[in-house]
Amino acid sequence: MLRLKLRLYRALSRLAGLPMVLLVRALFVLARWLGPARAAAAGAAIARAVGPLLPSHRTALANLRRAFPERSEAEIAAIALGSWDNLGRTGAEYAHLGEIFDYDPEAATPGRIEVEGIEHFFALRDDGEPGLIFSAHLGNWELPAICAARFGLEASAVFRPPNSPAAAQLVQEVRRATMGGLTAAGPGAAFAMQGVVERGGHLGMLVDQHFTRGVVVDFLGQPALVNPLLGKLVRHYDCPVHGVRVIRLPGDRFRLELTAALDLPRDASGAVDVQGAMQAMTDVIAGWVRDHPEQWLWMHRRWRPAMLPRAAAARAPAPTTQASS
Repeated sequence: MLRLKLRLYRALSRLAGLPMVLLVRALFVLARWLGPARAAAAGAAIARAVGPLLPSHRTALANLRRAFPERSEAEIAAIALGSWDNLGRTGAEYAHLGEIFDYDPEAATPGRIEVEGIEHFFALRDDGEPGLIFSAHLGNWELPAICAARFGLEASAVFRPPNSPAAAQLVQEVRRATMGGLTAAGPGAAFAMQGVVERGGHLGMLVDQHFTRGVVVDFLGQPALVNPLLGKLVRHYDCPVHGVRVIRLPGDRFRLELTAALDLPRDASGAVDVQGAMQAMTDVIAGWVRDHPEQWLWMHRRWRPAMLPRAAAARAPAPTTQASS
């Protein structure tokens, strides 16, 4: 009887989600029909109109006040609106990821994509050694994985599926069609990621979101928890660690920037210090966010003081409030 109830529940859940699946796929078809530029503009317009009405907009504003207490309320509101704009464009661009990425290092004139630090990319690809690449939710953060697949870098990207099952299914299909290896975050992911590095491959991971069981780092002047997995891997394998970011440029263009290998702090034994490594990566990301705050995903609850270890929570400055100007 219990098994029958479980089967009925699963069947009803699938039926309940069917309208959302159809809606998401219809929007995807519409975005394909509009083309990259018009789809991105439409996505931005929708996100700018709807985003400020959602509860997550309050999260974005609170995050911005915490990160930039010196900014006026007008500046905070403008950055938050720009963040919705970027998110709307990124969502619409899923229908065109393969088309958008047109980088050709031999081309006489640049296309939609330009790359800075391509020499580091080719060195990673050709050195025969494993490597780690960290990134953040900036610009269109899906493009680096496409770059790796197009230019023969054996890499596996770690991703967190969207909360909506309908969107997750479609995003997964797009990623598998345009990117290399993929590892879903969740139980067992750490073993899969370790296997990638052991085989001499390269692992890419977004490390700018809250991780409950993480190590404490300073991010934009506030303590935050970050997933320590890349730090643990580099400590064990002592392989190079690079950062990559995407900057959204005017005219529906993008710049990918790959850093040189980071010089990570080490302990008295000479091994890479895990917390220090994650702080070094977080410092790079903080610089990226300061450069283009309107292109980062402020709607995520990055700072969660209640989840910090007691010592770190005691050192945390109180959130600031600012009067309108």
